[in-house]
Amino acid sequence: MTEAQKRARASMLRRKKQLRRRMLILIAVIAGIVLIAFMIRRIGSRQTSANENWNITDKKYIEERPELDVELLPINKYSRPGTALTEVNGVVVHYTANPGTSAMQNRDYFAGLAESHETSASSHFIIGLKGEIVQCVPCNEVAYASKERNYDTVSIECCIEDETGKFNDETYQSLVELVTWLMGRYDLRVEDVIRHYDVTGKNCPKYYVENEDAWVNFRNDLAAYIAKNGVDKKK
Repeated sequence: MTEAQKRARASMLRRKKQLRRRMLILIAVIAGIVLIAFMIRRIGSRQTSANENWNITDKKYIEERPELDVELLPINKYSRPGTALTEVNGVVVHYTANPGTSAMQNRDYFAGLAESHETSASSHFIIGLKGEIVQCVPCNEVAYASKERNYDTVSIECCIEDETGKFNDETYQSLVELVTWLMGRYDLRVEDVIRHYDVTGKNCPKYYVENEDAWVNFRNDLAAYIAKNGVDKKK
């Protein structure tokens, strides 16, 4: 084989390698596009199905209030300003971000802000690790929890066991019962139940921001609870 033939052969082999590499890249890109399209379709289908179930709020509501302990904060400008909440258009779910603390410990922290002036913070309700519900601020007053949505929402803080921010079974069950009762009280839909994150972008409640499917499941559980335990709305 002459030197020219060797060069031609080497050039042909290089072109074949380049062509094979381009084909592999093209196949990978097409596979990626197909996978993304499949995931979008799957998520859209699941969301449509969920929204259909969420329409249960048009037919039923939870009438009975869950058991709760009313421990109102003293009127003060740092945690209970006494400002009237003239309308409720949503419920905002939060987490306490301090693992292992109880509902009353968090309530007392809010109360102590009247003296410490450390910050302005509070919540209408706090749910503890044993599922106990403590009310800190009347529902017809503003709580300092959700920035601009303070003036048209009811806020709920949930205690957590560890840094994951996931609610244990007792806390979760009480949250479902409290939220669904509030939905009935204020004629709210499932879409009106939001996270602190949805208002401010804050990573709160942490587990339900970092695990979007868990948040979708929670909202589905609200609809399922109303379907099972709700009473018919009067026409």
